[in-house]
Amino acid sequence: MNLKKFFATICAASLLIAGCGSDNAAKVDETSQEAIIKLGMITHLNASEKQMEEYFFKVQEKSRAKVLNHVPKFYDNLNLMIMGIESSNVDQISVYECVANYLMANNNKFEVAKADWISGLEDNFCFAVKHEDTALTADLNKILDEMKSDGSLNKMIDEYIINVDKGKTPPAIELPKFDGAETIKIGVTGDLPPLDFVDTDGKPAGFNTALLAEIAKRLNKNIEIIQVESGARAAALNSDQIDVVFWSIVPVSDVFPADVDKPEGIDLSKAYFKDNITHLKLKE
Repeated sequence: MNLKKFFATICAASLLIAGCGSDNAAKVDETSQEAIIKLGMITHLNASEKQMEEYFFKVQEKSRAKVLNHVPKFYDNLNLMIMGIESSNVDQISVYECVANYLMANNNKFEVAKADWISGLEDNFCFAVKHEDTALTADLNKILDEMKSDGSLNKMIDEYIINVDKGKTPPAIELPKFDGAETIKIGVTGDLPPLDFVDTDGKPAGFNTALLAEIAKRLNKNIEIIQVESGARAAALNSDQIDVVFWSIVPVSDVFPADVDKPEGIDLSKAYFKDNITHLKLKE
């Protein structure tokens, strides 16, 4: 299923709630100091919606930007977040820049919402591994260091994220198979193009899958991809449903605490990619 059909399905589903692109969508007067922007975002583990609201307020004050009241609403996956903005439950959604590019290329109702205060905020992407699996964490870090040194990681980022037709579904990736080799179970959300995407046939695609294929080759180990909800990633890891899961590290500062999205008993690998945070809204 290509992304255009994917977003058409989401839009149709939202019609059942309030009408796709409804004229009743909340209007935000950004010239008012009392403006309230309902902001959809992926669930954070160690911060409530109220705490995230306080963090955003402090970041805006620190940046000396005009302070608006961003009221976060958590969603467990991107699909639900898109339905939230389509049905006017939120005014904007917080996504990574590469994801925003795909959303806008496949749904012309989206545009970037001006938010100078988030300029420079970025997340670092890594792997989350159970604390006791030190050898696996070391193996992942070793491969990531090798790929950075030989240039293959940057080449992969260019191929699957930067220099791509943003209107096309991420390409399916074939994972190598090694007879008799150990299998590592990797959790992915599968709904975050171009980073990772799982189509209706269950075929994994996108940058993260390409990265896993290369890691499998270099480790000479099999990789099994298991789709999990974003909000259930830590639970899946701690319950041994999976061995590794893709993770992101929020921009640590004197405003955002270092453990805002890091569960107990889990170690994080070195970062392999970073991307800016941006906000999208529906065109008026």
